Amino acid sequence: MTYCVGMRLNAGLIFMSDTRTNAGVDNISTVKKMHTWETPGERTIVIMTAGNLATTQSVISLLDERAKAPQDRDPSILQAPSMFQIAREVGRTLREVIEGNATTGQEADGAFGATLIVGGQIAGAPPRLFLIYPEGNFIEASDDTPFFQIGEAKYGKPILVRAHDPEMTFEDAVKLLIVSFDSTIKSNLSVGLPLDYVTYHADSLKIAHAARVEVDDPYYQTVSSGWGEALNLAFAQLPAFRFDG
Repeated sequence: MTYCVGMRLNAGLIFMSDTRTNAGVDNISTVKKMHTWETPGERTIVIMTAGNLATTQSVISLLDERAKAPQDRDPSILQAPSMFQIAREVGRTLREVIEGNATTGQEADGAFGATLIVGGQIAGAPPRLFLIYPEGNFIEASDDTPFFQIGEAKYGKPILVRAHDPEMTFEDAVKLLIVSFDSTIKSNLSVGLPLDYVTYHADSLKIAHAARVEVDDPYYQTVSSGWGEALNLAFAQLPAFRFDG
């Protein structure tokens, strides 16, 4: 399992992913799930992956291979004319990999399933954010749906729903995502540190920050403990419940 979040802000886009992958409680490893491509001044693309590891690595490898040399860029996410066309190409590649690995029937397809978050910007168009399903189709983030989650989403979603504000700064957004990830990590052993994050300022056409939050990161530890203390304090301040009679 995994946990990844892509979020729209008025200032741009922010992405965060965990790095844990496991095939049982005694087989845990760290794998990067955040992938970026840049043509400075022309386009920036970020993709996060969740699901079958062989599937997601094959998808990223294919996209990467098709973007290496000009003669091989057909199709290529570095040649696509819009983020919409990039989302279509990523969806086609995902479906291609799943169908290539599956044998027959829906159950075979499901065993190799994966979902992806794709975001970025091409010069002359606004930043866009998409959620790609295993079938290859996708939806786009909007004012009503300003963030996407893939993987183990349920534990961290209430925090994002309550606290997300499109006007928030990237610094506040990182803090919000760390709280969401911390809640998920405490609830599910299949999600874990380190965490990778990327921030993208609208119209910059380059990644602003790309960093990793390690297990012993002092800021993460401060937020984690502070959030737990704040929850306990807020709970204690709520009106007491009384049984009738």
